[in-house]
Amino acid sequence: MSAPNFIDYVKFCSRSGKGGAGCLHFHREKFIQKGGPDGGDGGRGGSIILRGDSQHWTLLHLKYRKHIIAKDGNPGEEQDRTGASASDEIIPVPLGTVARDAETGEIRCEITEDGQEFVLTPGGRGGKGNAYFSTPTHQAPQHAQPGEPGIEEWIILELKLLADVGLVGFPNAGKSTLLSVVSAAKPKIGDYPFTTLTPNLGVVSYREGLSFVMADIPGIIEGAAEGRGLGTRFLRHIERNSLLLFMIPADANNIQTEYDILLNELRKYNPELLDKKRILAVSKSDMLDDELKTEMKRELPTDLPAVFISSITNQGLVELKDLIWSHLH
Repeated sequence: MSAPNFIDYVKFCSRSGKGGAGCLHFHREKFIQKGGPDGGDGGRGGSIILRGDSQHWTLLHLKYRKHIIAKDGNPGEEQDRTGASASDEIIPVPLGTVARDAETGEIRCEITEDGQEFVLTPGGRGGKGNAYFSTPTHQAPQHAQPGEPGIEEWIILELKLLADVGLVGFPNAGKSTLLSVVSAAKPKIGDYPFTTLTPNLGVVSYREGLSFVMADIPGIIEGAAEGRGLGTRFLRHIERNSLLLFMIPADANNIQTEYDILLNELRKYNPELLDKKRILAVSKSDMLDDELKTEMKRELPTDLPAVFISSITNQGLVELKDLIWSHLH
């Protein structure tokens, strides 16, 4: 999906419908001049509802909907007829969408399953007609309830990609190339920083028809947690990944130093990210011989498994997929 079409953040005004007013009416017929109260209840106002939809991959369809408004319920009618309730406004959202209150920042819901629904802004209840207030001692009530008002609030929707493996690394670490080789995804690839401006998902085939989902996250730079580069705009996508695959190229000045910088940015953004399982892939290793690899292994971080790979020559990719699968399962 092209960069302009990948939208993972929207803010809109959500307004539910107000309930219909109850009816104030008394039964009248030709030979019944003083019939009892027969005012019906008002209908319920429409609600704003989020629904998970696996066919949506982005929030693009909501980018220009700054106001989502449900209709009001109809008022009650004579002869105890209840007013029609307004239809709800159903908003399809991709899996991994988080809804939060724009003013307080409170998380309202997380949509993670196809078909999952959440009433974001409930519609107002309809008012009771005067027939509801009739009692043996008060047989002719002269009042009916107004309907409840609707609710108006500002909502923020954020999309956090659902993937088994998230690729973490500096720009030009070879993340997009790896994804294009091990899956059918076609991310933009170029020999310059920030080639990838939007996350890309790819399904990686494994042995005996098995598979897992890999996400290519735009490159992280030092200071990303404070907003530098693409900043926190895409760091949130890493929160949904079960496993983090750190990618550092073989020609890096110091692999341990780059790994520490990446780890520190994740720590500053969300310390809980450090609880995820981690693997290190040394990319662009086709330029290394066995002797150089042996020397470099002494400099690699000792607290996580590492593998040398090359997406160009397919070196180490089978070993990498085996390692990923063993950590996922």
